[in-house]
Amino acid sequence: MSPRKTLGSRPGLARVGLALAALPIVAAAACAPGGSSGDTGATTKPTGQIQTDPAKAGKATLTVWDINTSGGANDAMLKLNKEFEQKYPNIKINRVSRTLNDTKTTLKLALSGDNPPDVVQANQGYPDMGAFVKAGLLTSLDEYAKVYGWNTKYPKQLLDLNKFSTNGRDWQTGSLYGVSQTGEIVGIYYNKDLLTKVGVEVPKTFAEFEAALPKIKAAGEIPIQFGTSDKSPAIHLFGVVQAATAGKQAVRDLVTAKGNASWNDSGTTKAAQLVSDWARKGYLTSGANGLSGDAASANFAKGQGVFRIDGTWRLAELEKAMGDKVGFMSPPPAQAGQSSVTQGGEGLAWAVTSKSKNPDAAAAYLNFITNPHADDVLAETANLPAVAPPNYQPKSGTLTADIFGEWKKISENDGLVPYLDYTTPTFYDTLTANLQQLIGGKINVKQFTGNLEADYSAFKKSM
Repeated sequence: MSPRKTLGSRPGLARVGLALAALPIVAAAACAPGGSSGDTGATTKPTGQIQTDPAKAGKATLTVWDINTSGGANDAMLKLNKEFEQKYPNIKINRVSRTLNDTKTTLKLALSGDNPPDVVQANQGYPDMGAFVKAGLLTSLDEYAKVYGWNTKYPKQLLDLNKFSTNGRDWQTGSLYGVSQTGEIVGIYYNKDLLTKVGVEVPKTFAEFEAALPKIKAAGEIPIQFGTSDKSPAIHLFGVVQAATAGKQAVRDLVTAKGNASWNDSGTTKAAQLVSDWARKGYLTSGANGLSGDAASANFAKGQGVFRIDGTWRLAELEKAMGDKVGFMSPPPAQAGQSSVTQGGEGLAWAVTSKSKNPDAAAAYLNFITNPHADDVLAETANLPAVAPPNYQPKSGTLTADIFGEWKKISENDGLVPYLDYTTPTFYDTLTANLQQLIGGKINVKQFTGNLEADYSAFKKSM
């Protein structure tokens, strides 16, 4: 979440690994509560009537909301927006950039108003994209996808994450409502110098990672630099632990409401206990609930903390601040030799709003910021494109090389699980609030899992 926290067709583009071509993201059979039972159909004009040249749109302003507030994500958007305006001087980009948490609290109101933005980044799943589609606030991109070749650029698994039935009830099926620029995984950054100082090697198993935490604490260092006043970082921390304790299939079943999955299961309970213990034993930054994710990342860059659990969207800022002193690994597996499992997928979807006065120009903008040149810009500004440029090779030994390599390994070995907040329309608020209370010692593990299960059960009953 965070920045999570992602065209034109690209014939012959190699998609092995970096395109998640082998990733079996299970389509949700669940239905969101409410709404009509029928599908209202696509809202875009026929393909032949779409104007693909923004130069012919006349003088216009596109208001664009994004969550790329810092680091390489911001650098990429500044460059791409400037290039778009240079190529199409008749169009001005009015950019509004806010954090994910701020966007989640303001976007629906803005979309419902009389003067909504033209382009927005909408988080996948029921809480945001599903709710916006149900309310008729986003434009179907099905016809634009045909014109710009998005259906051939992106693997089906990535396209499906940005699809909904047009009544907002069925996720990962139906019409396309966004395209994503970036791929992303949550992993573990580590300070190489501090690891050497405390006498700890890069852990190869999750048990080794756990065993390192008390050693680091005893050496006077912060084991895990962590802050979650902005809520979403707690999802990443818990998700990494849950993937290790519950396993990928159990997590996938929970998020997609499949079978008899329960948030009271043993793997989830164990994950909650570990996170609670880590906070109680001082393995997490003191006062984490009052520290933002950005502040924690900045502290880590200054050498405060041996490990940092965060997403690949931190690549640019940490590589710039720490150079070759920082490394990145996927969360280590339960046993040596096994493949790692972690949260991830693709960045927030870029979508066209249903009230945009210039939907064709807005769709052309989406194509511009996700085309092959944009992929190159993303890579050059230390971002991870959803589909990697075929000729891009990061320098060996760099953080960029670590992240591109881990993304490739995770995707090739079917190691991704979806973000937990996708689970129900209200799960983001339920999960983050209860995680903050668990970390702060305000509730116990049984209360935590029980509150998640209550939200989950209510959603399943409403299907």
